[in-house]
Amino acid sequence: MSASPSSCCSALSSSSDTRVLPYSRDWLAERLRRNDCPPDDPECPRYTHPPERRPIPAAVLVPVVNQPQGPTLLFTQRTAHLQDHAGQISFPGGRVEEGDADRIATALRETEEETGLSRSQIQILGRLPDYDILTGYRVTPIVGWIEPPFDLTPDPFEVADVFEVPLQFFLDPANHRRQSAMREGLLRHYFAMPYGDRNIWGATAGMLHILYQLLAAKR
Repeated sequence: MSASPSSCCSALSSSSDTRVLPYSRDWLAERLRRNDCPPDDPECPRYTHPPERRPIPAAVLVPVVNQPQGPTLLFTQRTAHLQDHAGQISFPGGRVEEGDADRIATALRETEEETGLSRSQIQILGRLPDYDILTGYRVTPIVGWIEPPFDLTPDPFEVADVFEVPLQFFLDPANHRRQSAMREGLLRHYFAMPYGDRNIWGATAGMLHILYQLLAAKR
């Protein structure tokens, strides 16, 4: 499966910002600095923890890789035996630990532990709005820029695979499928963005939809 470059570019080129090129490191950083919170999708509302629930703080890295053919996003596929989100596709990340200075530190530490990617190769561009998930976490997505080449040594206990998908694929709204399923007796709505034989869905797809909203919004 592939994105339609013309539809992606037309949505992004409507921005009044002509100082930097779309998809460049500076363009992404400028979009993220505006710190907007996109509106909820009425057909696929985001889950929010109830006030009485104390969420578990966590962070993930949204790794943007500056490949010659265009930026890609880097994902991990979790191993099948893990207790949480076994076999699912996700961004590298995890819960905040006591020694973490902030959410950026959490995302960088977890990325290094899971994939072997050195934090020295990651330039932080900004963050997305916090994202609540049913398992109790409140996740802060940290967006980072990575220049190839780089070496990966995935943790075989946690990570079954590491792969990349072109950023343009996620900037085509035709690839954002809205699905639903019963969970804990309630009908839950979520996004799915299948790419070839990779089924990217749930919280990861929800964060990708927010990233799309931020990058494709008219200014």
